[in-house]
Amino acid sequence: MDILKLKPVLKDYIWGGERLKKDFGFESGLDKVAEGWMLSCHKDGKNTVIGGEYDGKTLDSIIEKYGKEKIVGTRSLDFPYFPVLIKLIDAKDNLSIQVHPDNEYAQKVEGEFGKTEIWYVLDAEDDAQLIYGFKNEITSEEFKDAIENNTLTDVLNCVKVKKGDLFFIEAGTVHAIGKGTLIAEIQQNSNSTYRVYDYGRVGADGKPRELHIKKAVDVSVTKPPKYETKPMGNPEDNGNYVSTLLTECDLFTVYHYDVKKNISLNTDEKSFNHILVVDGCGKINETEFKKGDSFFVPANYGNYEISGKCEIIITKI
Repeated sequence: MDILKLKPVLKDYIWGGERLKKDFGFESGLDKVAEGWMLSCHKDGKNTVIGGEYDGKTLDSIIEKYGKEKIVGTRSLDFPYFPVLIKLIDAKDNLSIQVHPDNEYAQKVEGEFGKTEIWYVLDAEDDAQLIYGFKNEITSEEFKDAIENNTLTDVLNCVKVKKGDLFFIEAGTVHAIGKGTLIAEIQQNSNSTYRVYDYGRVGADGKPRELHIKKAVDVSVTKPPKYETKPMGNPEDNGNYVSTLLTECDLFTVYHYDVKKNISLNTDEKSFNHILVVDGCGKINETEFKKGDSFFVPANYGNYEISGKCEIIITKI
């Protein structure tokens, strides 16, 4: 099967901006584009293929036709669902403070799997910040009291961010993306989110957006995060490209490549590759690409080459 170019699914949440349209070239009639779902087989937004034999078909329908093991890879058999969901996020305003459940809780309560994710900061304004867990360990009751007394932001860990920062957001970590940040998010294939604080905003219906306090208290880990806020590996420069291991865990492995000339990559029987172009332009084999493009390289495709001057994020399982 050929490499598949994917059409992003666009979301117009109230905190979004216009960078995904202006900087990444996403075509949309939406006033705001908060998120572009770049690799998704989730029921809330499924990618379709652009061009070629499968033009207009959803990625999940192709996987269903030919088999998960063949298209997604043998590693996918460890997951009862398509394993990842990849997004570009433009936060013109602060996102709500929220938390995601783990697999056990989400399956029991929401009927889907939990959500561990990473954030890779593509760009950030000078004063941009993120919320990442708690400053100090507190009890669940103290967490609930802080929500109800409107003092939650006093106990949370606020981190100043810059381009190239990496955050590992394990399920149960209270977090929020702050305004002025542009982020690539690689996550479990889940959309279960519990909102605990929303700055008093109202939704499109003019009513305050729903909070999920009881569920949030149930699932939150009320102590400082255990992960460092940086990529796992140091950059390695071979002259043609610079590679950096962002994350390697039992859910996904993610690399950032700064391609100066060219790089040869491959997929074997174990996993697909997802290619997210976050800057520049070039070619995959003979197919041209630009910033904002998204490609699915099926498992067992073999060798392929990326050439040009570009930054890409490669995800596999």
